[in-house]
Amino acid sequence: MMAHNHLPNLAGLSLEKLRALFAEMGEKPFRATQIIKWIHQRGVVDIDAMTDISKPLRERLKRETCIRLPLITEGFASADGSHKWIIQVASGSSVEMVFIPEAGRGTLCISSQAGCSLDCSFCATGKQGFNSNLTVAEIIGQLWLANRELGGFKGALERPVSNVVMMGMGEPLLNFENVMDAVSIMMEDSAYGLSKRKVTISTSGVVPAIDRMKDFTDASIAISLHAPNDELRSQIMPINRKYPIKELLRAVSGYMESLGDKRVPVIEYTLIAGVNDHRQLARDLAALLQDFPCKINLIPFNPFDLSDYRRPSNTAIANFRQILQEAGYTVTVRTTRADDIGAACGQLVGMVADQTQRSRRLAEQRLQAGAEGKTYSRTDNLAIAADSV
Repeated sequence: MMAHNHLPNLAGLSLEKLRALFAEMGEKPFRATQIIKWIHQRGVVDIDAMTDISKPLRERLKRETCIRLPLITEGFASADGSHKWIIQVASGSSVEMVFIPEAGRGTLCISSQAGCSLDCSFCATGKQGFNSNLTVAEIIGQLWLANRELGGFKGALERPVSNVVMMGMGEPLLNFENVMDAVSIMMEDSAYGLSKRKVTISTSGVVPAIDRMKDFTDASIAISLHAPNDELRSQIMPINRKYPIKELLRAVSGYMESLGDKRVPVIEYTLIAGVNDHRQLARDLAALLQDFPCKINLIPFNPFDLSDYRRPSNTAIANFRQILQEAGYTVTVRTTRADDIGAACGQLVGMVADQTQRSRRLAEQRLQAGAEGKTYSRTDNLAIAADSV
């Protein structure tokens, strides 16, 4: 496998880049459509099995390209029908993806990085530190693997995965080019053919990247907001110190205007007991968003080691939701799913070869405080947010 690392990986090339590759090879553009259909519609990764391609071209492709996808090392099935898979990537780290079936839909939550550099205080992923960006093949490979595991390549009229949310490990817009290419393959009719309304990129607010998005994609967007003012948001989300709320909402408004349809962004708000679940903060949130068309998704915090945060009471959740609904907003409350396999929102944990030393420092701090100092295992869970968006 290592010998192929320098070769173009056909599994990670968008249709546009496949066409460019075949042009360099002196081949017709339609070869790109043939290849992307074989890999992403039919699930075929053996070049010799691609029977509508001439044998001389197949031999050349085997010499000059490769098809390399990430590997599933473990899988877990939940009593509620959800699935979680541990995926090994080339950097040596492991990431997680989660499939959540619902009536009439199947949502796959995909990771874009091994770990995360942003260190939001309510997210287990950030406590692991950061190792690497995933390649295009490692991102789209999660969708490929889910289809294989769920029987999606067996000629069924409807694929099991109808929705993809980029809400797994990492900040997607800090891996911009690779995420844009992967999303392009997801929505390509010759590949997975997912609707632009059913592919959602979730961001903590990387403003320059949001400003660029309109030139690369028309996917849906979700914003991890989690506080209605800069002071509180900066405390729990350090990225807000660089890109405050006003700038974030401006960038998202600009992106939505570029789409030319009636879609609105989803505002994600993790409710943390005693931190951001006060009724006054709900009123502040309603006022903040009064000129910003959106849907609001409330996410009750799911506890994890290295955090002293608590889940809010059902009463606090209901009060927060009621205030927003009375202000005229469409509000959903995320139902905890797959917690029996460690796949509940905010808890996903892979195995990250941390380049930031954050995980080591946190463990040392816990030991100094007399805490247990537990380290994550592969069956713990990392921050995902897969549900109705």
